[in-house]
Amino acid sequence: MDRLIEAIESKQNPSVVGLDPTEALVPAQVVASFADEIAEQVEDPSEAPAMQLSVAFFEFNRAIIDAVADIVPAVKPQIAMYEALGPAGIDAYAMTCEYARQQGLYVLGDVKRGDIGSTAAAYAHHLSGVATGEIPFDPWHEDAVTVNPYLGTDGITPFVEAATAADKDIFVLVRTSNPSSSELQELKLASGERVYEHVADLVEGWGGETIGRDGYSRVGAVVGATHPEEGKALRTRMPHTFFLVPGYGAQGGTAQGVAGMFDKDGSGALVNSSRGIIGAWKRSGGYSESMSADDALELVAESARTAAKDMRDDLRAVLP
Repeated sequence: MDRLIEAIESKQNPSVVGLDPTEALVPAQVVASFADEIAEQVEDPSEAPAMQLSVAFFEFNRAIIDAVADIVPAVKPQIAMYEALGPAGIDAYAMTCEYARQQGLYVLGDVKRGDIGSTAAAYAHHLSGVATGEIPFDPWHEDAVTVNPYLGTDGITPFVEAATAADKDIFVLVRTSNPSSSELQELKLASGERVYEHVADLVEGWGGETIGRDGYSRVGAVVGATHPEEGKALRTRMPHTFFLVPGYGAQGGTAQGVAGMFDKDGSGALVNSSRGIIGAWKRSGGYSESMSADDALELVAESARTAAKDMRDDLRAVLP
């Protein structure tokens, strides 16, 4: 996690912007502005809507990245939003990651992969890149990915190996922010501990041989902001594990609530906000359907920048 920690320290801001666009979050005139261009490019008209929305997603993301790149250290694109649009969406995802990297941001690919053996190793090429030819290349431009631990060590080791070889990181789901997570994560084991606590111990062990100069391993944990007391206990339980903390803002998490997930020096966690930042334009009061696409993107950017600053300042207020 050394590079992530450096990025956080350089901005004095432990927050990450989730780039999870949907059609409802992108101003309609931005999407419409690409209709003619896409219509000229496609052979099958049925492909046009997905391609048009994919291009709009990228331009929307680019406006937000430009607006927050000097404020936040990282972005976290959620690949599902792009996969839903097919190949054009995947292109928009990769282009978003590449553009964010070019702006100096740490890119956390929220891909939530989970499998074993050769399949897990294939998924891990999100980290190691493609090396089928003489010259390897990285089509994903990610610095870290999220991983599902349900298959155990067999499903994690290939990602740890790829991350170590490529000087990258992974974040393993431990105590997630969604309400139904309790159906599994809070089940009590024969030992008396909860499932999420046992997973936490596994994660701490999985990263044991990859601890960097700042005391944190390459294997991070996803711990939801909606579970502040459990997160605080996990911070003590997992001293070498960096936390990715989703659920801030729109899902109900607060700066005060996540404060206990940081270590005594104010490090050890990265707090995510998605809709609170990328959807801030909808709450700004400045939007009009009569706006041009350029003006709408400018509003998106200005609103995202203000929301990112507010989040940064809220976190700074509760950290040492």
